Amino acid sequence: MKNNFAEQLNALRTENDLSRSQLAERLNVSVRLISYWENGKRECDFDMLIKIADMFSVSVDYLLGRKDY
Repeated sequence: MKNNFAEQLNALRTENDLSRSQLAERLNVSVRLISYWENGKRECDFDMLIKIADMFSVSVDYLLGRKDY
């Protein structure tokens, strides 16, 4: 199954001109974890998913690739 979260996170980060380091700092996680998420090697937990959605003003469904907004 295709990992839409990885693609959506990477797209949102680059659209908002954030480096992995900057995103990691805002989410209080390691740069390595951001890299794992964007490469589909790890998944974030529900609380972090909500935090990311709120930070980028998108829905959790959007992050998971279930909706277009």
